[in-house]
Amino acid sequence: MNTLTLQRHQVILNLLKQQGVVKLQELVQATDSSESTIRRDLIELEQRHLLKRIHGGATQLQTKGTEPSIAEKSTKNLQAKQRIAALAASLVEPGDCLYLDAGSTTLEMVPHLRGKNITVVTNGFAQLEALVEHQIRAYLLGGMMKPSTRAMIGCMALESLRNYRFDKCFLGTNGIDLELGYTTPDPDEATIKKTALRLSSQPYVVADRHKFFEVSFAKIADIEEMHIITDQLPDEQRETYQKKTHVFEVES
Repeated sequence: MNTLTLQRHQVILNLLKQQGVVKLQELVQATDSSESTIRRDLIELEQRHLLKRIHGGATQLQTKGTEPSIAEKSTKNLQAKQRIAALAASLVEPGDCLYLDAGSTTLEMVPHLRGKNITVVTNGFAQLEALVEHQIRAYLLGGMMKPSTRAMIGCMALESLRNYRFDKCFLGTNGIDLELGYTTPDPDEATIKKTALRLSSQPYVVADRHKFFEVSFAKIADIEEMHIITDQLPDEQRETYQKKTHVFEVES
């Protein structure tokens, strides 16, 4: 790697450290380079796990143990989550018994489930409130509530979960990686998710495009173990994902 490339990479990483998110045009101006050069730089830095490319720029990678609160998640990429939630809910059949994970995208599913005559088990307190509001039969797992995500976790929640069997489960994830699978920052939440998918005939993960190439601390499952519902697969890995599992992608 030549000196100019190293200098550009350092400028890109410094701007990311300062701002958290940078736009492509900002990097073009800051480095006095062409768009094509910066795009190549971003691809290389992403492959080295130093940043994450997003539409029109790049963002910092989260550390593997970092987890946003439910309030932060609920406002991030909201339109994409709503479209994914509508697609996920369309897969639910009247009479289904579901497990809904504690997560911002599964929360957006609830309004679309009204009137389907289903039964839902959840470990999410926000999900329970929404399910009751929409007059959907709902059960909340017992256990300890995690304040940041408002999720019921721990041995009591796990014991409660094992009493049920599901037609379908819908789980959130913090990261999706072809080799390392689905991951989340909290091992306790990972255990709940892992158990729910094993108790379900049809397990699904609901995740927007920004979850791809991310890896968190605790593994939930391998890619093949769940169907993916997303707004957009990574173009460069589309074929591989489609070979490994069933993918439901929101129509553009």
